[in-house]
Amino acid sequence: MNLPNLLTLSRIPLMFLIVWLMRVDFSGAASGAFVFFVVAGITDWLDGYFARKRGIVSNFGILMDALTDKILMLGLMVALVAEEKVPIFLVLLILGREFMITGLRLVAATKGVVMSAESAGKQKTVTQILAVGAFLLEDSFRQDLASLNDSMMNTLANYVNWIGTILFWVCVVMTLYSGIKYFRKYGELVFLEENEGQ
Repeated sequence: MNLPNLLTLSRIPLMFLIVWLMRVDFSGAASGAFVFFVVAGITDWLDGYFARKRGIVSNFGILMDALTDKILMLGLMVALVAEEKVPIFLVLLILGREFMITGLRLVAATKGVVMSAESAGKQKTVTQILAVGAFLLEDSFRQDLASLNDSMMNTLANYVNWIGTILFWVCVVMTLYSGIKYFRKYGELVFLEENEGQ
């Protein structure tokens, strides 16, 4: 197991750690969740950096990078639903899209085609990260930093919540848009097989 793949796979235990910190009630937990979320984001950049620098880009790494990103973000979104920060139907839309694209990736892989990240997919990921990060930062302001200046921190928390809500709606649109682009580009891999079988 090389370093880029270890960094990629580290996002799965990080997701469990972040969700646990979101659910517990002790001082510093909310800030810890935000910090580890930032760490997870850094691993997402580092795994690609080291893979390219060492010339060890692999199909496994490309597939697992996309999969662990989905596991991390969807796990955190489910936790945000539990905290009533985002509507469940929006998360279900994202979840449905992610499963469909993952299925498309698997079909493509059986045909020797690796679906690399498209620009729309990367933009979708960025908006998801910003939205989830905003909600985690809100909790840090509201729960851990309120003792510094309760009024100011609550105002900041409300502002960040507003930003997070807008970003989440944007990420839903970007998620669906990028999903359509993937199917336009790679959908024939599925439909061609169906036509051949008839």
